[in-house]
Amino acid sequence: MAEHNPPRPQTWQAAFELIRDRGHEHRAEPFRLASGQLSHDYIDGKYAVDTGERLAVVSRAVADLASAHGIEYDAVGGLTMGADPLAHGVAMVTGKAWFSVRKEQKQRGREQWIEGTRLQAGARVLLVDDVISTGGSTEIALERVTALGAVVAGVIPMVDRGDIAAGRFAARGVPFVALVSYRDLGIEPVRDV
Repeated sequence: MAEHNPPRPQTWQAAFELIRDRGHEHRAEPFRLASGQLSHDYIDGKYAVDTGERLAVVSRAVADLASAHGIEYDAVGGLTMGADPLAHGVAMVTGKAWFSVRKEQKQRGREQWIEGTRLQAGARVLLVDDVISTGGSTEIALERVTALGAVVAGVIPMVDRGDIAAGRFAARGVPFVALVSYRDLGIEPVRDV
């Protein structure tokens, strides 16, 4: 399971404030999450990092969090579209390679599932996403990259809405640590149904 009080880098506070102030919206009327559950708390991770400056702040915090947890990687990415800005940002602040996992296989050219760097067997990858509820999308990305022989060194979402994903990746032996959790935001967690 994820740690309740993970070590936080110095860059965490500024990233948290961006996510809290720009990415979190409490709504009077509940809406349906991708998991099918209802919530009053909308998290818009892409809006939180909608400029180069804001993306750099959050990306540096993610890179520092990975380092603080001993997660070493050669490339960073995840399932498009949620992972794309963060993957590009982390690649920019670290000099690492980036990749994006398609939702559908490309039907022309190389007919590939993964764009960006060409992952090789043994490559260590960090999977990222803007918001994780249950981890299903990130698990799809994990399956696509491991099919190429890449090794998932860790998973770091910008925001984790519950405890489900942590258990899901722990069962696979993959380190998981969220930059910001539902606890940090003071919102109700997504439940395992």
